[in-house]
Amino acid sequence: MPPYQLKAQIIRAETLAPDLYRLTFLAPDLAAEAKPGQFVMLRVGEGADPLLRRPFSIHQVTASGWVQVLIKVVGKGTRLLATLALGQTVDVVGPLGNRFSLHTSHHICLVGGGVGIAPLYFLARELQRSNPPAAVVPLLGARTAAELRPLADDFVALGLTPRLATDDGTLGHHGLVIAHLSELMATPAPWIVYCCGPYPMMRAVAKICREQGWACQVSLETMMACGLAACLGCAVPAADLAGPYKHVCKDGPVFGAEEVAWL
Repeated sequence: MPPYQLKAQIIRAETLAPDLYRLTFLAPDLAAEAKPGQFVMLRVGEGADPLLRRPFSIHQVTASGWVQVLIKVVGKGTRLLATLALGQTVDVVGPLGNRFSLHTSHHICLVGGGVGIAPLYFLARELQRSNPPAAVVPLLGARTAAELRPLADDFVALGLTPRLATDDGTLGHHGLVIAHLSELMATPAPWIVYCCGPYPMMRAVAKICREQGWACQVSLETMMACGLAACLGCAVPAADLAGPYKHVCKDGPVFGAEEVAWL
């Protein structure tokens, strides 16, 4: 199905932590089509400043047509989106990009850092709906407990037990979330790993998975001008022979970790 463009009404606006927000808008057709790993492009305002839309992973959808995204304030555009209030509308294009390929008959590990946790929650819900439900172990990291706790609580509500890490040590392991991957290495069964977060974290996860012989899918986060493969500004170096680059909006955002030339 082609992506939808619509004015969607904000039905919930939550402050999860300083500079971390969750917007829920009503978009039934988009929600019905969306798959874990896909994203939407949100227009920041009606004027020309900021001019470009911003990409956001789909955090979750509901049968009633709700769509959620997480917003981390990093500049003017995300600050304006974070100030949207109940009853206002946002201009949305989506769902865009490809989805995670689901594996339910293996041990599943989700590795998420910061707002990279967003698409993994949507994925976890989908895996929990499988028959039988997949065995899922979330490894989640963020800078502080304030940022991580509300996101981790969502996974707990699914009946999962996330293993946590924070940069400042205020929740879970004091340090990088990839430290928890060593616990998985002690199990004889192979793992399927899904990963989204900061580039250095994903690069490290991809390296570990390659060494362990584990299948790994990554959802790349990058700046995008259009999200529709028109500008081709979201290029990443490719590891295969199909060409020197892949484009996150057109070829991704989900890739096999082996498809990316990790720099």
